Amino acid sequence: MSSTSARKAPVIVIDLQTNMFDGLVEPPLHEADFLTERARKVIDWARRDGRAIAFVRHDGPDGDPLAPGEPGWPVWPALGQRDDEPTFSKSVRDSFSNPELGAWVESQGAPEVVILGAQTDFCVAGTVQGAIAAGLKVTVVSDAHSTLDQPQESAAAIIRRYNAQFAEAGANLVTTEVLTGSPAA
Repeated sequence: MSSTSARKAPVIVIDLQTNMFDGLVEPPLHEADFLTERARKVIDWARRDGRAIAFVRHDGPDGDPLAPGEPGWPVWPALGQRDDEPTFSKSVRDSFSNPELGAWVESQGAPEVVILGAQTDFCVAGTVQGAIAAGLKVTVVSDAHSTLDQPQESAAAIIRRYNAQFAEAGANLVTTEVLTGSPAA
């Protein structure tokens, strides 16, 4: 991250919702426990560093485990979201489809955002693209986003492939340990 924006770049936590971790309706995300730990490290680092944090929550259609009001819909409680950390809803891949998120980022005075969350190949990828299209510099925490295994490709391979695509698109990739200065799980 650039030295002038490093103090201001807000953190955007994408779709780390209860359904992604609890295994009640769908399998948990790949390395869900490690993802929770890494996300907490980034969130704690952001708070210590005076950075704003926003959570994005996917609103699925009726009957979906991520539909508003369903048990899997809330932000994963283990992340420790504070009352003053806003939640922005969306129903498509790109978190910036909600203009309120873009306005919030703009209000931070930041030309850059730090992104982590789920799912790598859907909403993280869509949000990285949306942030770049909005003219923002993007830092992706390369080991703090995850997805599910697919029939033709493991989650680990999908994450590696998308990290390469994010870098190719111009995003800065950084590990939890490098970003926060503390070892990741």
